[in-house]
Amino acid sequence: MTYIKKEECVYAMDKNNQPVCTVQDGEVVTFETFDCFTNQITSEVSSFTTLDWDRINPATGPVFIEGAEPGDTLKVEIKKIEIKGNATMVTGTDMGVIGDLLTENTVKILPVVNDQLIFSDDLKLPLNKMIGVIGVAPKDEPISCGTPDSHGGNMDCKEITEGTTLFLPVNVSGALFSLGDCHAAMADGEVSVCGAEVPCEVTVKLSVIKNKDWPLPFLIRDEKISTLSSKLTVDEACVSATKMMVSFVENYTDLTKGEAIHLLSLAGDLRICQVVDPNKTVRMELPLNYLKNWK
Repeated sequence: MTYIKKEECVYAMDKNNQPVCTVQDGEVVTFETFDCFTNQITSEVSSFTTLDWDRINPATGPVFIEGAEPGDTLKVEIKKIEIKGNATMVTGTDMGVIGDLLTENTVKILPVVNDQLIFSDDLKLPLNKMIGVIGVAPKDEPISCGTPDSHGGNMDCKEITEGTTLFLPVNVSGALFSLGDCHAAMADGEVSVCGAEVPCEVTVKLSVIKNKDWPLPFLIRDEKISTLSSKLTVDEACVSATKMMVSFVENYTDLTKGEAIHLLSLAGDLRICQVVDPNKTVRMELPLNYLKNWK
């Protein structure tokens, strides 16, 4: 099995990035990752004045997948997320949803003990391990690993976790896949500007799918399909994710477009993934059993 060390990382997804290795279609790969701060914060008294903001959201990779060509779909099966250290959180002035109310920075180091995140002596949270940054090279200009878009990137979707299958567009030969920014836990919204940021080892299976005209990206988890859209505003992302799911319903049922949107009003859940990145990410969820022609 291929193992890629965390030092082999990029800070932007770019068609001109040199791949760190080449893997076969269907190969299992393990990525070692830094946390989103490139492991720069080591204590709750860490000063932001010494933080190198050019080293935020590193993604390990990219990997070149044999046989992946523009127009294909990259299937990413997330097999395991293994936490490799304490979690770090920060917030402060002009950060997150209430940064206008904050006058000082707050840094927390949160131990992970017995599958719980220790927030304080009295408050312990269950783990919700997930991957924040995951994607492929965009077809045009480079995109910072901190920004989500149609190529994936910093979608910060808590459904991108163990047992999930994520589908991404292949924009360039080899796809140039990378991932990072893992979390021990994170809620929808990521309102403080981060989740419980942790270094990890992530094991995935990478496969190439040919001849599918799917709206991308999307994921399948627990017999549920979710379309993912990242746009400048939440409103735009909501419309886009819904249109993507309407396409699935039209293609995999006998319903008309009007009936498809009725179905989504009854059974589809529109949820916010994150509102703190340059583009906001939304997902539309639908139980997979409604797509009766899905194979």
